Amino acid sequence: MLKQIKGVGRNALTKVKSVRLPKKSNDNYVVGLDIGTENVKALIARIGEDGIEIVGVGRAHQNFSDMQAGAIADIAAVTTNCDAALAEAEEQAGLSARSAVIGIAGELVKGTTTSVRISRKDATKPLDGAEVEKIVALVQSRAFEEAKKQLSLELGGKEIEVRLVNSALVRMQIDGYDVTSPIGFQGREVHVQLYTAFAPMIHIGALERVAAELDLELLAVAAEPFAVARAVIGDGDGKTTSAILMDIGGGTTDIAVVNEGGVEGTKMFGIGGRAFTRGLERAMGITFAQAETVKLGIGTGRIPQNKMPAIEKSLKSTLSVWLSGVELALDEFNVDTMPNRLLLCGGGASLDMLHEALEDQAWYKDLPFTRRPQIQYMHPDDAVGIFDTTETLKDHTFITAMGLLRVGADTLVSSGATGNGTSIKDRINRLLKV
Repeated sequence: MLKQIKGVGRNALTKVKSVRLPKKSNDNYVVGLDIGTENVKALIARIGEDGIEIVGVGRAHQNFSDMQAGAIADIAAVTTNCDAALAEAEEQAGLSARSAVIGIAGELVKGTTTSVRISRKDATKPLDGAEVEKIVALVQSRAFEEAKKQLSLELGGKEIEVRLVNSALVRMQIDGYDVTSPIGFQGREVHVQLYTAFAPMIHIGALERVAAELDLELLAVAAEPFAVARAVIGDGDGKTTSAILMDIGGGTTDIAVVNEGGVEGTKMFGIGGRAFTRGLERAMGITFAQAETVKLGIGTGRIPQNKMPAIEKSLKSTLSVWLSGVELALDEFNVDTMPNRLLLCGGGASLDMLHEALEDQAWYKDLPFTRRPQIQYMHPDDAVGIFDTTETLKDHTFITAMGLLRVGADTLVSSGATGNGTSIKDRINRLLKV
Protein backbone atom coordinates (compact mmCIF):
# COMPACT_ATOMS: atom_id res chain seq x y z
CA MET A 1 0.00 0.00 0.00
CA LEU A 2 3.00 2.26 0.51
CA LYS A 3 5.95 2.84 -1.78
CA GLN A 4 9.29 4.47 -0.97
CA ILE A 5 10.00 7.77 -2.69
CA LYS A 6 12.68 7.41 -5.35
CA GLY A 7 16.08 8.86 -4.67
CA VAL A 8 15.89 8.95 -0.89
CA GLY A 9 17.24 6.72 1.85
CA ARG A 10 15.75 3.75 3.67
CA ASN A 11 14.48 5.90 6.56
CA ALA A 12 12.89 8.55 4.35
CA LEU A 13 9.18 9.14 4.04
CA THR A 14 7.03 6.70 2.14
CA LYS A 15 4.35 7.83 -0.25
CA VAL A 16 0.82 6.55 0.21
CA LYS A 17 -0.41 4.70 -2.87
CA SER A 18 -3.56 3.17 -1.40
CA VAL A 19 -6.55 2.85 -3.68
CA ARG A 20 -9.10 5.03 -1.93
CA LEU A 21 -12.83 4.42 -1.89
CA PRO A 22 -15.26 7.06 -3.25
CA LYS A 23 -14.78 10.37 -1.46
CA LYS A 24 -17.55 11.84 0.65
CA SER A 25 -16.62 15.47 1.18
CA ASN A 26 -20.01 17.17 0.73
CA ASP A 27 -21.80 15.15 3.41
CA ASN A 28 -19.62 16.32 6.31
CA TYR A 29 -17.66 13.13 6.88
CA VAL A 30 -14.70 13.49 9.24
CA VAL A 31 -11.79 11.26 10.27
CA GLY A 32 -10.65 11.20 13.90
CA LEU A 33 -7.04 9.94 13.99
CA ASP A 34 -5.62 9.08 17.41
CA ILE A 35 -1.89 8.40 16.89
CA GLY A 36 -1.01 6.63 20.11
CA THR A 37 2.26 5.17 21.33
CA GLU A 38 0.96 1.60 21.07
CA ASN A 39 -1.80 1.86 18.47
CA VAL A 40 -3.21 4.14 15.82
CA LYS A 41 -6.99 4.39 16.03
CA ALA A 42 -9.06 5.77 13.15
CA LEU A 43 -12.76 6.64 13.20
CA ILE A 44 -14.85 7.88 10.29
CA ALA A 45 -18.07 9.69 11.15
CA ARG A 46 -20.84 11.69 9.52
CA ILE A 47 -21.47 15.06 11.15
CA GLY A 48 -25.20 15.81 11.04
CA GLU A 49 -27.80 17.91 12.81
CA ASP A 50 -28.76 14.94 15.00
CA GLY A 51 -25.20 14.26 16.16
CA ILE A 52 -22.04 12.46 15.12
CA GLU A 53 -22.53 9.00 13.62
CA ILE A 54 -19.50 6.70 13.54
CA VAL A 55 -19.56 4.57 10.38
CA GLY A 56 -16.02 3.14 10.26
CA VAL A 57 -13.50 1.91 12.84
CA GLY A 58 -9.85 0.96 12.29
CA ARG A 59 -6.82 0.14 14.41
CA ALA A 60 -3.13 -0.58 13.68
CA HIS A 61 -0.30 -1.48 16.04
CA GLN A 62 2.79 0.74 16.34
CA ASN A 63 6.31 -0.63 16.67
CA PHE A 64 8.44 0.25 19.68
CA SER A 65 10.57 2.85 17.86
CA ASP A 66 7.71 4.62 16.05
CA MET A 67 6.71 6.86 18.97
CA GLN A 68 8.49 8.26 22.01
CA ALA A 69 6.56 9.69 24.99
CA GLY A 70 3.47 10.33 22.89
CA ALA A 71 5.30 12.11 20.06
CA ILE A 72 6.16 10.84 16.57
CA ALA A 73 9.73 9.52 16.30
CA ASP A 74 9.52 7.90 12.83
CA ILE A 75 7.24 9.74 10.40
CA ALA A 76 7.46 7.10 7.66
CA ALA A 77 6.56 4.22 9.99
CA VAL A 78 3.72 6.13 11.63
CA THR A 79 2.34 7.08 8.22
CA THR A 80 2.28 3.40 7.27
CA ASN A 81 0.43 2.51 10.46
CA CYS A 82 -2.07 5.35 10.01
CA ASP A 83 -2.71 4.21 6.45
CA ALA A 84 -3.47 0.68 7.67
CA ALA A 85 -5.90 1.90 10.35
CA LEU A 86 -7.57 4.30 7.92
CA ALA A 87 -7.95 1.61 5.26
CA GLU A 88 -9.67 -0.66 7.78
CA ALA A 89 -12.08 2.12 8.78
CA GLU A 90 -12.78 2.98 5.14
CA GLU A 91 -13.53 -0.63 4.29
CA GLN A 92 -16.11 -0.82 7.06
CA ALA A 93 -17.59 2.59 6.21
CA GLY A 94 -17.67 1.94 2.47
CA LEU A 95 -16.34 5.43 1.77
CA SER A 96 -13.23 7.57 2.04
CA ALA A 97 -13.37 10.78 4.08
CA ARG A 98 -10.60 13.31 3.50
CA SER A 99 -11.16 15.85 6.32
CA ALA A 100 -9.34 14.86 9.51
CA VAL A 101 -8.62 15.88 13.08
CA ILE A 102 -5.42 14.45 14.58
CA GLY A 103 -4.61 14.29 18.28
CA ILE A 104 -1.36 15.52 19.79
CA ALA A 105 0.15 14.48 23.13
CA GLY A 106 3.45 14.58 24.97
CA GLU A 107 4.97 16.36 27.94
CA LEU A 108 5.73 19.50 25.88
CA VAL A 109 2.06 20.05 25.02
CA LYS A 110 0.95 22.71 27.50
CA GLY A 111 -2.66 23.35 28.41
CA THR A 112 -3.33 26.10 30.94
CA THR A 113 -6.10 28.46 32.04
CA THR A 114 -5.26 32.16 31.82
CA SER A 115 -7.28 34.80 33.65
CA VAL A 116 -7.45 38.43 32.46
CA ARG A 117 -9.48 41.43 33.69
CA ILE A 118 -10.15 44.21 31.18
CA SER A 119 -11.58 47.66 31.99
CA ARG A 120 -13.70 49.14 29.19
CA LYS A 121 -13.67 52.87 28.45
CA ASP A 122 -17.40 53.03 27.70
CA ALA A 123 -19.41 50.89 30.13
CA THR A 124 -22.71 51.74 28.37
CA LYS A 125 -21.64 50.39 24.98
CA PRO A 126 -22.92 46.83 24.34
CA LEU A 127 -20.17 44.32 23.55
CA ASP A 128 -20.10 43.25 19.92
CA GLY A 129 -18.31 40.46 18.07
CA ALA A 130 -15.27 42.54 17.13
CA GLU A 131 -14.61 43.60 20.74
CA VAL A 132 -14.99 40.06 22.06
CA GLU A 133 -12.57 38.80 19.39
CA LYS A 134 -10.02 41.39 20.55
CA ILE A 135 -10.45 40.33 24.19
CA VAL A 136 -10.02 36.65 23.33
CA ALA A 137 -6.95 37.45 21.19
CA LEU A 138 -5.43 39.38 24.12
CA VAL A 139 -5.92 36.45 26.50
CA GLN A 140 -4.51 34.02 23.94
CA SER A 141 -1.47 36.25 23.41
CA ARG A 142 -0.78 36.36 27.14
CA ALA A 143 -1.21 32.58 27.39
CA PHE A 144 1.19 32.14 24.46
CA GLU A 145 3.92 34.08 26.25
CA GLU A 146 3.35 32.13 29.46
CA ALA A 147 3.55 28.81 27.58
CA LYS A 148 6.82 29.81 25.87
CA LYS A 149 8.30 30.88 29.22
CA GLN A 150 7.28 27.60 30.88
CA LEU A 151 8.74 25.49 28.07
CA SER A 152 11.96 27.51 28.10
CA LEU A 153 12.35 26.85 31.83
CA GLU A 154 11.75 23.13 31.38
CA LEU A 155 14.28 22.97 28.55
CA GLY A 156 17.04 24.76 30.47
CA GLY A 157 16.58 28.14 28.82
CA LYS A 158 16.24 26.86 25.26
CA GLU A 159 13.45 28.53 23.30
CA ILE A 160 11.29 26.55 20.87
CA GLU A 161 8.53 27.60 18.51
CA VAL A 162 5.02 26.75 19.68
CA ARG A 163 1.55 27.07 18.18
CA LEU A 164 -1.92 27.41 19.66
CA VAL A 165 -3.86 24.19 19.05
CA ASN A 166 -6.99 24.61 21.19
CA SER A 167 -8.82 27.39 22.98
CA ALA A 168 -11.96 27.21 25.12
CA LEU A 169 -13.82 29.52 27.46
CA VAL A 170 -13.73 28.47 31.10
CA ARG A 171 -15.58 31.45 32.55
CA MET A 172 -16.60 34.97 31.56
CA GLN A 173 -17.96 37.68 33.83
CA ILE A 174 -19.14 41.23 33.16
CA ASP A 175 -19.06 43.38 36.32
CA GLY A 176 -19.07 40.18 38.37
CA TYR A 177 -22.05 38.66 36.54
CA ASP A 178 -21.50 35.27 34.85
CA VAL A 179 -22.42 35.18 31.15
CA THR A 180 -22.23 32.37 28.59
CA SER A 181 -22.25 34.73 25.59
CA PRO A 182 -21.13 38.33 26.17
CA ILE A 183 -22.64 39.74 22.96
CA GLY A 184 -25.02 42.61 23.73
CA PHE A 185 -24.08 43.03 27.40
CA GLN A 186 -22.99 46.36 28.87
CA GLY A 187 -20.47 46.77 31.68
CA ARG A 188 -17.22 48.27 32.87
CA GLU A 189 -15.08 45.23 33.71
CA VAL A 190 -14.79 42.05 31.68
CA HIS A 191 -13.17 39.06 33.41
CA VAL A 192 -12.16 36.23 31.10
CA GLN A 193 -10.75 32.80 31.96
CA LEU A 194 -9.63 31.01 28.83
CA TYR A 195 -8.17 27.54 28.44
CA THR A 196 -5.45 27.37 25.81
CA ALA A 197 -3.24 24.49 24.65
CA PHE A 198 0.06 25.03 22.87
CA ALA A 199 2.30 22.45 21.21
CA PRO A 200 5.85 22.61 19.78
CA MET A 201 5.99 23.31 16.05
CA ILE A 202 8.24 20.29 15.51
CA HIS A 203 5.47 17.97 16.75
CA ILE A 204 2.74 19.77 14.81
CA GLY A 205 4.89 19.70 11.67
CA ALA A 206 5.26 15.92 11.96
CA LEU A 207 1.49 15.51 12.17
CA GLU A 208 0.98 17.82 9.20
CA ARG A 209 3.44 15.74 7.18
CA VAL A 210 1.62 12.53 8.07
CA ALA A 211 -1.69 14.10 7.00
CA ALA A 212 -0.18 15.24 3.70
CA GLU A 213 1.24 11.78 2.99
CA LEU A 214 -2.19 10.28 3.65
CA ASP A 215 -3.85 12.85 1.36
CA LEU A 216 -5.91 14.16 4.26
CA GLU A 217 -7.14 17.72 4.71
CA LEU A 218 -6.17 18.60 8.28
CA LEU A 219 -9.12 20.37 9.89
CA ALA A 220 -7.43 20.69 13.28
CA VAL A 221 -4.75 19.38 15.59
CA ALA A 222 -6.16 18.83 19.09
CA ALA A 223 -4.51 18.30 22.46
CA GLU A 224 -5.76 14.84 23.34
CA PRO A 225 -6.95 15.56 26.91
CA PHE A 226 -8.90 18.52 25.49
CA ALA A 227 -10.49 16.18 22.92
CA VAL A 228 -11.53 13.77 25.70
CA ALA A 229 -13.09 16.71 27.55
CA ARG A 230 -15.00 17.78 24.45
CA ALA A 231 -16.35 14.23 24.10
CA VAL A 232 -17.73 14.32 27.63
CA ILE A 233 -19.05 17.89 27.52
CA GLY A 234 -20.59 17.72 24.04
CA ASP A 235 -22.97 20.43 22.87
CA GLY A 236 -25.83 19.61 25.23
CA ASP A 237 -26.15 20.48 28.89
CA GLY A 238 -22.41 20.33 29.37
CA LYS A 239 -22.51 22.90 32.18
CA THR A 240 -23.43 20.11 34.58
CA THR A 241 -20.24 18.16 33.84
CA SER A 242 -17.53 18.14 36.51
CA ALA A 243 -14.88 15.41 36.44
CA ILE A 244 -11.20 14.57 36.21
CA LEU A 245 -10.55 12.84 32.89
CA MET A 246 -7.47 10.62 32.71
CA ASP A 247 -6.30 9.18 29.39
CA ILE A 248 -3.61 6.56 30.07
CA GLY A 249 -1.75 5.67 26.91
CA GLY A 250 1.38 3.71 26.17
CA GLY A 251 3.78 6.62 26.56
CA THR A 252 1.94 9.32 28.50
CA THR A 253 -0.82 9.96 30.99
CA ASP A 254 -2.99 12.91 29.98
CA ILE A 255 -5.26 14.63 32.51
CA ALA A 256 -8.03 17.17 32.01
CA VAL A 257 -10.04 18.81 34.79
CA VAL A 258 -13.56 19.84 33.80
CA ASN A 259 -15.61 21.97 36.19
CA GLU A 260 -19.24 22.79 35.37
CA GLY A 261 -18.61 22.26 31.69
CA GLY A 262 -15.42 24.37 31.52
CA VAL A 263 -11.97 22.94 30.85
CA GLU A 264 -9.92 24.18 33.80
CA GLY A 265 -6.68 22.88 32.32
CA THR A 266 -4.76 19.87 31.05
CA LYS A 267 -1.55 18.21 32.16
CA MET A 268 0.54 15.43 30.67
CA PHE A 269 3.42 13.40 32.05
CA GLY A 270 5.58 10.81 30.33
CA ILE A 271 4.58 7.63 32.17
CA GLY A 272 2.12 5.21 30.59
CA GLY A 273 1.65 1.52 29.97
CA ARG A 274 5.11 1.13 28.40
CA ALA A 275 6.80 2.12 31.66
CA PHE A 276 5.40 -1.01 33.29
CA THR A 277 6.64 -3.13 30.38
CA ARG A 278 10.11 -1.58 30.56
CA GLY A 279 10.23 -2.26 34.28
CA LEU A 280 9.48 -5.94 33.67
CA GLU A 281 12.06 -6.01 30.87
CA ARG A 282 14.80 -4.81 33.23
CA ALA A 283 13.73 -6.84 36.27
CA MET A 284 13.41 -10.15 34.43
CA GLY A 285 16.18 -9.74 31.84
CA ILE A 286 13.83 -10.39 28.92
CA THR A 287 13.02 -8.56 25.69
CA PHE A 288 10.45 -5.77 25.51
CA ALA A 289 8.09 -8.00 23.48
CA GLN A 290 8.39 -10.78 26.08
CA ALA A 291 7.79 -8.30 28.90
CA GLU A 292 4.64 -7.03 27.14
CA THR A 293 3.39 -10.63 26.89
CA VAL A 294 4.06 -11.11 30.62
CA LYS A 295 2.21 -7.89 31.48
CA LEU A 296 -0.84 -8.84 29.42
CA GLY A 297 -0.76 -12.37 30.86
CA ILE A 298 -1.16 -11.26 34.48
CA GLY A 299 -4.43 -12.56 35.89
CA THR A 300 -4.89 -15.15 33.13
CA GLY A 301 -3.16 -18.00 34.97
CA ARG A 302 -0.47 -18.31 32.27
CA ILE A 303 2.36 -16.89 34.39
CA PRO A 304 4.36 -19.44 36.45
CA GLN A 305 3.90 -18.84 40.19
CA ASN A 306 7.64 -18.79 40.84
CA LYS A 307 7.91 -15.73 38.55
CA MET A 308 5.17 -13.74 40.26
CA PRO A 309 7.19 -12.23 43.18
CA ALA A 310 9.67 -10.55 40.80
CA ILE A 311 6.84 -9.43 38.51
CA GLU A 312 4.80 -7.96 41.36
CA LYS A 313 7.83 -6.14 42.81
CA SER A 314 8.61 -4.54 39.44
CA LEU A 315 5.00 -3.51 38.80
CA LYS A 316 4.59 -2.06 42.30
CA SER A 317 7.75 0.00 41.87
CA THR A 318 6.53 1.49 38.58
CA LEU A 319 3.04 1.97 40.00
CA SER A 320 4.45 4.05 42.87
CA VAL A 321 6.23 6.35 40.39
CA TRP A 322 3.06 6.63 38.26
CA LEU A 323 0.88 7.52 41.27
CA SER A 324 3.41 10.21 42.24
CA GLY A 325 3.08 11.58 38.70
CA VAL A 326 -0.70 11.70 39.03
CA GLU A 327 -0.43 13.51 42.35
CA LEU A 328 2.11 16.04 41.06
CA ALA A 329 0.10 16.73 37.89
CA LEU A 330 -3.14 17.31 39.81
CA ASP A 331 -1.33 19.51 42.33
CA GLU A 332 -0.42 21.88 39.48
CA PHE A 333 -4.07 22.69 38.76
CA ASN A 334 -5.08 26.02 40.25
CA VAL A 335 -8.49 24.99 41.59
CA ASP A 336 -10.09 25.37 45.02
CA THR A 337 -11.82 21.98 44.91
CA MET A 338 -11.23 18.97 42.69
CA PRO A 339 -14.22 17.15 41.15
CA ASN A 340 -14.98 13.92 42.98
CA ARG A 341 -15.31 11.81 39.82
CA LEU A 342 -12.25 10.43 38.04
CA LEU A 343 -12.97 8.88 34.63
CA LEU A 344 -10.38 6.63 32.95
CA CYS A 345 -9.84 5.94 29.27
CA GLY A 346 -7.02 4.83 26.96
CA GLY A 347 -5.37 1.46 26.42
CA GLY A 348 -3.09 1.81 29.44
CA ALA A 349 -6.13 2.09 31.71
CA SER A 350 -6.84 -1.59 30.97
CA LEU A 351 -4.10 -2.52 33.46
CA ASP A 352 -6.30 -3.41 36.43
CA MET A 353 -3.72 -2.44 39.02
CA LEU A 354 -3.96 1.24 37.99
CA HIS A 355 -7.70 1.33 38.64
CA GLU A 356 -7.23 -0.54 41.92
CA ALA A 357 -4.47 1.79 43.11
CA LEU A 358 -6.53 4.90 42.37
CA GLU A 359 -9.48 3.33 44.15
CA ASP A 360 -7.68 2.02 47.25
CA GLN A 361 -4.54 4.05 47.94
CA ALA A 362 -4.29 7.43 49.67
CA TRP A 363 -2.74 9.40 46.76
CA TYR A 364 -5.51 12.03 46.94
CA LYS A 365 -5.06 12.98 50.63
CA ASP A 366 -2.92 16.10 50.06
CA LEU A 367 -5.02 17.33 47.12
CA PRO A 368 -8.13 19.56 47.34
CA PHE A 369 -10.71 16.75 47.32
CA THR A 370 -13.70 16.92 49.66
CA ARG A 371 -13.82 13.11 49.74
CA ARG A 372 -12.23 10.09 48.09
CA PRO A 373 -12.90 10.40 44.33
CA GLN A 374 -15.01 7.78 42.60
CA ILE A 375 -13.00 5.91 39.94
CA GLN A 376 -14.82 4.78 36.79
CA TYR A 377 -13.97 3.67 33.29
CA MET A 378 -15.39 5.85 30.54
CA HIS A 379 -17.72 4.13 28.09
CA PRO A 380 -18.52 5.10 24.49
CA ASP A 381 -22.01 6.00 25.69
CA ASP A 382 -20.44 8.74 27.85
CA ALA A 383 -19.42 10.61 24.68
CA VAL A 384 -22.28 13.09 24.35
CA GLY A 385 -23.98 13.19 20.95
CA ILE A 386 -21.62 10.61 19.39
CA PHE A 387 -23.26 7.39 18.20
CA ASP A 388 -21.51 4.20 17.10
CA THR A 389 -23.56 2.79 14.23
CA THR A 390 -20.96 0.04 13.70
CA GLU A 391 -21.62 -1.38 17.19
CA THR A 392 -17.91 -2.25 17.51
CA LEU A 393 -16.84 0.24 20.21
CA LYS A 394 -17.33 -1.57 23.50
CA ASP A 395 -14.88 -0.09 25.99
CA HIS A 396 -12.77 2.89 27.04
CA THR A 397 -9.98 2.55 24.46
CA PHE A 398 -11.50 4.66 21.64
CA ILE A 399 -12.71 7.61 23.75
CA THR A 400 -9.90 9.93 22.61
CA ALA A 401 -10.64 9.25 18.93
CA MET A 402 -14.31 9.96 19.61
CA GLY A 403 -13.31 13.28 21.18
CA LEU A 404 -11.33 14.15 18.06
CA LEU A 405 -14.54 13.70 16.06
CA ARG A 406 -16.23 16.21 18.37
CA VAL A 407 -13.42 18.71 17.73
CA GLY A 408 -13.98 18.09 14.00
CA ALA A 409 -17.68 18.85 14.38
CA ASP A 410 -16.81 22.03 16.32
CA THR A 411 -14.47 23.11 13.52
CA LEU A 412 -17.03 22.48 10.78
CA VAL A 413 -19.71 24.45 12.63
CA SER A 414 -17.37 27.37 13.35
CA SER A 415 -16.46 27.56 9.66
CA GLY A 416 -20.09 27.37 8.57
CA ALA A 417 -19.40 24.15 6.63
CA THR A 418 -22.48 22.46 8.09
CA GLY A 419 -24.78 25.26 7.07
CA ASN A 420 -25.22 26.42 10.69
CA GLY A 421 -23.60 29.12 12.78
CA THR A 422 -22.54 31.44 9.95
CA SER A 423 -23.57 34.77 11.49
CA ILE A 424 -21.06 36.92 13.36
CA LYS A 425 -22.81 36.23 16.66
CA ASP A 426 -22.85 32.47 16.03
CA ARG A 427 -19.18 32.48 15.09
CA ILE A 428 -18.25 34.34 18.29
CA ASN A 429 -20.39 32.06 20.42
CA ARG A 430 -18.73 29.05 18.82
CA LEU A 431 -15.29 30.57 19.34
CA LEU A 432 -16.00 30.91 23.04
CA LYS A 433 -17.72 27.56 23.52
CA VAL A 434 -15.28 25.29 21.68
